[in-house]
Amino acid sequence: MNLILLHSEADGTLSKLSLETLAATIALGAPFSVGIVGENTASAADSIATCGAGKFLTVTGPEFGQARYATDAAAAEALIRAVGPDLVTAPATSRWNRVLPGVAHRLGGKADSHVTGLVMADGKPQATRWFYRQRMEAVFSRSTRPWLLALEGGIAAAWAGAAGTANAEAVSLTVSSPRTSVIGFEAPAADQQTIRPDADLLFVTGAGWTKKQSDGQVKTAEAETLILDFLRLSRSSLGSTKSLVDLGGEGVAVLPFLSHMNQVGQTGSTPRHAKGLSTCCHGEEPHTVGWRFIGERRAISLDANCGWARGKADILYVADAFAVMEKVNVLLGR
Repeated sequence: MNLILLHSEADGTLSKLSLETLAATIALGAPFSVGIVGENTASAADSIATCGAGKFLTVTGPEFGQARYATDAAAAEALIRAVGPDLVTAPATSRWNRVLPGVAHRLGGKADSHVTGLVMADGKPQATRWFYRQRMEAVFSRSTRPWLLALEGGIAAAWAGAAGTANAEAVSLTVSSPRTSVIGFEAPAADQQTIRPDADLLFVTGAGWTKKQSDGQVKTAEAETLILDFLRLSRSSLGSTKSLVDLGGEGVAVLPFLSHMNQVGQTGSTPRHAKGLSTCCHGEEPHTVGWRFIGERRAISLDANCGWARGKADILYVADAFAVMEKVNVLLGR
């Protein structure tokens, strides 16, 4: 028996990542149960009632509406003990990533994160993940049970079955007054948010945006306007090369809205988007490592012999990125 650990969102629904985890677990072909944690779990359970789960269990209450280690770990432990599974899968959200290792320790099991593949081989589950900055892929399994796995997004298409009535079983859990209290959230305005994991397009900027252009002038202010306008109009996610992020330490003009959180590549993140557009980059290996999971790759560069042209981009536009993005913004603005 396997168990899928999910948590409901603020509106009582399940996230896309949760539905992808559900689909990946179903694909194993083994019997499974579903455990859902949240302030309101009824609608979440009903939305996946026809997924084929043996039973649905929930831990519900106001204290489980917010991400908090004490309550989330207690809820996960209670659900796992109620089912007694060999394998536990969960979406790799920040909420589950931080509690699964502790829960595994309480249960005498093992936990692994950043899992990018899950299959059944010789009757045993095997997980896949990347090591050494996404350069080495490993397929492994464990004999220790329960085995808790946090699954990354994009490894399976989101489950899209019909809703129904789950008849979920409530797992009783009493927690003492938690010492941590969530009083609210502080987040940038929607127009200032540049990292959007669910966006269809990843827009990556290179150091060429801050270098001298064809007229011999540095156009950092114009570059900032073009990039931010494109992000606003396309709702894409913004990435950057390490060279551009670190330019401030070299006394060179920088784009102030970029930080190491935007960094993509060997020393940055490896996002997953359906499409990617690289501008003013050269396609060096450390950078393209971060594009490993991008579906369709396009690049804009004035150098027809740059790294992107040597088999790393599906489509290369040999053109001035300033001129191209200015025209694209005009078209999007219509």
